[in-house]
Amino acid sequence: MPDIDHVRPGPGNSDFQGWASKNNLLCTDGRVIRENAFAHQNGAVVPLVWNHRHDTPSAIIGKATLVNKPDGVYCYGLFNNTKFGQMCKELVAHGDVTSLSILANQLKQKGHDVMHGMIREVSLVLAGANPQAFIEDMDLAHGEDAEYEARIYPQEPIICHGDDDFEEQEPENTPPEENPEGNPTNKSEPESNPTPENQNGEENPVENNNPATNPELQHADGSEETIQDIIDSMNEKQKNVMYYLVATAREENKEDSTMAHNAFESGANTTAQLTREDFALLAKEAKACSSLKEAVLAHMDDMEGLSDALMHADYGIENIEYLFPDDRNVTRQPQFIQRDMSWVSSVMSGVHHVPFSRIKSVFADITADEARAKGYLKGKLKKEEVFTLLKRSTTPQTIYKKQKLDRDDIIDIVDFDVVAWLKSEMRMMLNEEIARAILVSDGRSTASDDKIKEDNIRPIWTDADLYTIKVGIDSVTYNDDDKLAKEFIRQCIKSRKDYKGSGNPALYTTEEMLTNMLLLEDGIGHRLYKTEEELRTALRVSKIVTVPVMEGLTREVTHEADSKAYTHSLMGIIVNLTDYTVGADKGGAVSMFDDFDIDYNQQKYLMETRCSGALTKPYSAITIESYAVKAGG
Repeated sequence: MPDIDHVRPGPGNSDFQGWASKNNLLCTDGRVIRENAFAHQNGAVVPLVWNHRHDTPSAIIGKATLVNKPDGVYCYGLFNNTKFGQMCKELVAHGDVTSLSILANQLKQKGHDVMHGMIREVSLVLAGANPQAFIEDMDLAHGEDAEYEARIYPQEPIICHGDDDFEEQEPENTPPEENPEGNPTNKSEPESNPTPENQNGEENPVENNNPATNPELQHADGSEETIQDIIDSMNEKQKNVMYYLVATAREENKEDSTMAHNAFESGANTTAQLTREDFALLAKEAKACSSLKEAVLAHMDDMEGLSDALMHADYGIENIEYLFPDDRNVTRQPQFIQRDMSWVSSVMSGVHHVPFSRIKSVFADITADEARAKGYLKGKLKKEEVFTLLKRSTTPQTIYKKQKLDRDDIIDIVDFDVVAWLKSEMRMMLNEEIARAILVSDGRSTASDDKIKEDNIRPIWTDADLYTIKVGIDSVTYNDDDKLAKEFIRQCIKSRKDYKGSGNPALYTTEEMLTNMLLLEDGIGHRLYKTEEELRTALRVSKIVTVPVMEGLTREVTHEADSKAYTHSLMGIIVNLTDYTVGADKGGAVSMFDDFDIDYNQQKYLMETRCSGALTKPYSAITIESYAVKAGG
C-alpha cells in the first residue's frame, strides 16, 4: 500500500489548485453554503471526477485534497496517469476547462442555508452553480523547479451541490470521443456504488437511472431539462408506475442474463429477435446522438430482424400516458383577460379630488342681454340689471366589489397568494368602473339595482349643455372613414372657440377613430399625420387617450328641428379633468373589509367607496358624435 502522504495532493505536489466552493454566495440551485459547513473535512482526500460522471471508472481522473478556509473550501488537485486523466490535465493547462464543482450529501440546512454536509467528490465542469468555484493556479512541474503559468478566472465559474433528496442526473457533457481507459492506480472511489455493467462492458441504463440506487444528485446550470426535473414533474401514480417498471426490468435482467427474449416482442407469433449485442450497440448509439429513434433508424438495415421486430411490435407499456409529466403553469398565478387599463389611471389621476362628498356649484349667468351695461338718456328711467343664478348639487353613492373564498381553498392553493391576487383584481375593476362612470356612465339600465346613478356620478358625455358642449356630424353626408375622420378633426378645432374649461384639454377617443385619423392621406398618397404627436398638435389637445369602453357607444336623441329620433354615436370627448370634481368624505375613501363566516367556513372580502362626481365649470367639456336617423324612426 503506497504512503498516503506521498500521494496526497498539496502545495508542491499538485497539478492545480483553486476554490471548490465559496461561502455565502447564492448558488443557482437556491442554496447558500455557510462558513465551516465542511470544516470537518479539512485535509480529506476525495476523488477528482470529470463532470460528475459515475457511469464508468475512467471518469475518475485523479484526487483532490480539501482545505477549509474562512472564505470556503480550497482544494489541491492531482491528475492520475490514465489516458483520460492526462487529457483532462491538458484541458486545464490550456485553459479550456476552468470551473470546479462539488458533489455533497448528508446536508443539514436552515432554510436555504447549508450548515453541514459531506463532500463526496470534486469535479472538473464546464459550468456549475457557485459563482466563485474556479481553478486558480495550474502547476506545470513539482518541486523546486515548479512554475505557475496562468491564473484562470472564468466569467461565470460555478459549483454544483448534491444531497440525499435528489437523484443523480445524466451528465450534459461527455468526455472526448475516444473512450478513456480505467485508472488502475487510483484507490479513491466515491462512496456510492458504481453502476453495474453487463458482460460487454456496457452500462445498465435501468440501474443507472433508478432513484433507489443513485441517491446523490448534482444541480446543473439549468440549460437543459434533467432526469430529476422530469421525475419531479410526475404525480404519485406516475412515479409508482415508473418504479414498478424499473424493478421489473432489473429482475428480468437478473433471471435471464443472456437476454433471450426480444424487448420489442409482442407475442408468440413474432419470430424476429435482437441479440444482446444489438441492444448494446443501440444503447451506445442512442447515448452518443441523444436519441434512441435516431439510433434505430441508423441501423435499420444493419441489424437482422430489427425492421421486422418494429413492424410487429406493439407499444411496450399500456397507458404510457400515465408517465407523462403533469401540465405546468407558465406563470405563477392566472393572468387576467382584460381591456386596456392605461386610460383608467389617466382619468383617476386627472380629476380634482375634494374631502367632502356633497358637491354644489352656483353660477350667475351674465351672458344674457339683460345683464349688459346700458346707455342713459336724460329724462329716461334707469333699468336694473337682471341675471340668472344657477345652482346644481351632486350627492354621493356607494360603489363596491364583493368576493368570497372557501377557507379550504385558500389553504390548498400553495403556488401563489390567492387572496392578494383577488384583492388586486377587485381594486383594478373598482377603479375602471368609476373611471367609466365619469366619462360615459356605466352603461347599465336605469332600472338595474347595480346602476351607478347619473345624478351621483355625472357622466361627461351626457351632462347638461351648460357643462358639456355637444357637436354633431351627419354620418349620411360624411359616409366613409376618411370623410368622417377629416370632419372629426375639423370639428375638434372649430369647437374650441366655445370651450371655457381650464388650460389645454385632452382628447379621449376610440382606437378605431385614432387609426382612421392617422391613415388620412393627401391627394398624392402622402399621410397627413406621420405620427400621433403631429395629430395631437393639429387637434390642439394636450394628449390623445384611447378608451376601449367608448367603442360602439350610442344614445338616442330627438332633434327639435324635425322631431325625429336620431342615433348618436360617440366619437370623442375633449376635456381637462381638472374641471371634474370627485368628492368623498373621510370615511368614504376606498376601504377593504375582511370577514369570516364561521357557519360556512368562508372568508369574505368587500372593497367599497362612497363618492360623488361632476363637472363644476360651465362649458368645460366637448363631445363629438356622429348621428343618423334611427332605424324605423
